[in-house]
Amino acid sequence: MQPLFVDRLLLIADLFQRDMVRAFAGTGLTTARVHLLWALQHAGPSTQQTLAQLCDVTPRNITGLVDALEKSGHVRRTPHPTDRRAVLVELTGAATETMTRMQEEHEQLNATLLAAIAPADRAAVERGVSAVAAHLEHLVTAAAAESEDAP
Repeated sequence: MQPLFVDRLLLIADLFQRDMVRAFAGTGLTTARVHLLWALQHAGPSTQQTLAQLCDVTPRNITGLVDALEKSGHVRRTPHPTDRRAVLVELTGAATETMTRMQEEHEQLNATLLAAIAPADRAAVERGVSAVAAHLEHLVTAAAAESEDAP
């Protein structure tokens, strides 16, 4: 029996997760911490409230993540330039180097994975993957909304 499309997607997700665990073994970086660093890499210095939204976690969780990353030397908190009540979280120099290297590895992996697809098929595969991701995001959002509305 041929595996279902969704089974292949689950396999891909599992392989990515296992590779991340391998890549960050011994660094103290968890998937959630890397996600926060990735958000900072792309958004720049941000408030914890903004980071909680970007990472889709609670403010309490973001505080724990920032505390751990501050302790490990990956981020620092600095005063917000216009809001005395807020602080900004930003990458340290060492974390910026780590994230730059991670971005380069990300781009290399992207090129390697695309190379596995015949050049004539790449555009169709990218459109298909984008369509599947958008539809899955819609399904997940709708299911979450339904569960919030349920008594």
